[in-house]
Amino acid sequence: MARTFDPFREMDRWFSDVARTPGAAAMPMDLYRDKEVFVVRIDLPGVDPASIDVDIDDRTLTIRADRKPVTTEGEQKWLVHERPTGTFARQLTLGYGVALDKIGAEYRDGVLQLTIPVAEEAKPRKVSVQHAGTVTQLEGTVPSEAE
Repeated sequence: MARTFDPFREMDRWFSDVARTPGAAAMPMDLYRDKEVFVVRIDLPGVDPASIDVDIDDRTLTIRADRKPVTTEGEQKWLVHERPTGTFARQLTLGYGVALDKIGAEYRDGVLQLTIPVAEEAKPRKVSVQHAGTVTQLEGTVPSEAE
């Protein structure tokens, strides 16, 4: 069985296992490839869409977002306060096989979706083989009628 190369898997696994950060926990992510595009979906419920910032520096894609704290007034007291607030960031290292200039981002229903197309030069292609069917004649010989 052939294994497909995923330029994100190892780096994200390393960040998830070794460098577990509150930002990664606050920004759960799904990543998959759909034909010629990688799709990243990041849950950002309660985030102001104007606070979402996506930057690319060299081959590092950084996503930042702010979730404002909910203020309680009067006699209200927190019983459970599990939803993190503040500024969160997540980084992905992109491989050389993606088109950095064609990355798209859309925020809908609390989910940020990034589409990262595969670069043209990284797409598989077929190489045609030319067949040279010419008769080779040795020097000093005369081809016969049968050739």
